[in-house]
Amino acid sequence: MAPVDHDSRVDELLALRTEANRRFFEDVSERLARLCHLMAERFARGGRLVAVGRTPAARSDVRHVAVEFVHPVIVGKRALPAIGLAGEGGDLAEQVGLLARPDDIAIAFGADEDGGDAARAVASARGRGCLTIAFAPAGAEWELAPPGPDRDIRQELVETLYHVLWELVHVFFDHRGLLAGREQRTRHDAGASAFLYPFLDERDDDLGGLLADVRRSILVKSADIGELRTQTLTENREAIESAAAALRTRLAGGGTLLALGNGGSATDAMDVVADFSPPWPAIDLTADPAILTAIANDIGAEAIFARQVIAYARTGDALIALSTSGSSRNIVDALAEARRRGLVTIAMVGYDGGVIASEGLADHVVVTRSEHIPRIQEAQASAYHVLRRLVGEP
Repeated sequence: MAPVDHDSRVDELLALRTEANRRFFEDVSERLARLCHLMAERFARGGRLVAVGRTPAARSDVRHVAVEFVHPVIVGKRALPAIGLAGEGGDLAEQVGLLARPDDIAIAFGADEDGGDAARAVASARGRGCLTIAFAPAGAEWELAPPGPDRDIRQELVETLYHVLWELVHVFFDHRGLLAGREQRTRHDAGASAFLYPFLDERDDDLGGLLADVRRSILVKSADIGELRTQTLTENREAIESAAAALRTRLAGGGTLLALGNGGSATDAMDVVADFSPPWPAIDLTADPAILTAIANDIGAEAIFARQVIAYARTGDALIALSTSGSSRNIVDALAEARRRGLVTIAMVGYDGGVIASEGLADHVVVTRSEHIPRIQEAQASAYHVLRRLVGEP
């Protein structure tokens, strides 16, 4: 299949995302606020988040939501326990049956694409007394299914949703008196992280008032990602289009796509590979913990990707790097090694683009202009999904 008309296609793909984002979060905002409260109650009792999913795309979300809760990117926010079960250890339902506890929260991904694996895991979790969440019909207590036929858009909405859950569950820890479900007056004080929680410093209120404020914050966040997605896909239109053309040429000529990133961006690299392969050949440089830990231990974390580029890359290949800062040393070193070996290099970066943008360290640079890491990652997901559509099929 030949590549599509890029100009009109980017506009179309953006318009679909803008409308889906607006409608979905208007529809679920009230339920999400209540779910944040219930999750906070579970965490306060010692519960954990148990994420499950088996398909390649679902595995990337399982890993992403787990790292967000365990390794909070906002200074001062507590680390919350989260476990990712992505099928490597065997049957998902059996793993849930072994590991889940009554106060845990089970969140299932890919239930509409895995032949029932996630649904069976949800049933196992419910049997253990867990609070259960899913994004497609799976027998969960809380099913928040994005509408529409476009799988990429649904996944982007789900990513925003679980980022919002992570951000706003912390609100209820700042109001510990409300975690038992009692309505009582308490002082709203979001502290240094108030930018995460619009409206929460405005007044004293009861649980109902706090839930209303959280709902409003959800709508603000959904509007923020809508604006940032528009910026990313419009200001970087030429970079995305040229990257798609170069990438298609390399892949059609027999090249392989390498993908990499750190933390949540590592899970986005997983998703890039899931989107491209099949039919295109692609390798996830974040996938093998033995390789990553051996290089980090024996050489240093800055070398974990560059050493793999040395091992795998051939002239005619391409590399896509995802970084919220645009300045991570191991990303910069991998891009330099890829260029030395003749690869086409694509970088998706946040903030002001970091050194990757300022020093032109990649052939094609897509800059998402934000300093808020969850929103950057959500907009980058839209960017690489659009890139994949523009590349087309063999």
